[in-house]
Amino acid sequence: MIVRNLADARQTDRRIVSKTWESTRMLLKGAEMGFSFHITTIYAGTETEMWYKNHLEAVYCISGRGKLKSLVDGTVYDIFPGQMYALNEHDHHVLHAETELELACVFNPPLYGNEVHDESGAYPETADVVAG
Repeated sequence: MIVRNLADARQTDRRIVSKTWESTRMLLKGAEMGFSFHITTIYAGTETEMWYKNHLEAVYCISGRGKLKSLVDGTVYDIFPGQMYALNEHDHHVLHAETELELACVFNPPLYGNEVHDESGAYPETADVVAG
């Protein structure tokens, strides 16, 4: 059984900070669950372009408001508490945070722990840290 506290995890190297977001990786590849689980904050007033070529992601909005724009077909979706979206086709997209967004995210395959987006907006297939 794996039990972790978000506040405690935020005080460790599980918290990864980038220019427009931060992500606390609660469950990683080393846990051997077949997915990783993260609580991610997107900073208010920012736009983040992402294209997870190597991963599938499901996202659930806990709090905040934003807009999700598909860069495949231009469709814009409102993001608000209770809304979920899944990038089931490695969808290239932009997430605009109107207010601070707190999101629960699941990745398949799981992240290793220290990944940040590369120049294309993707996470690499492998990384340097393997944690649980």
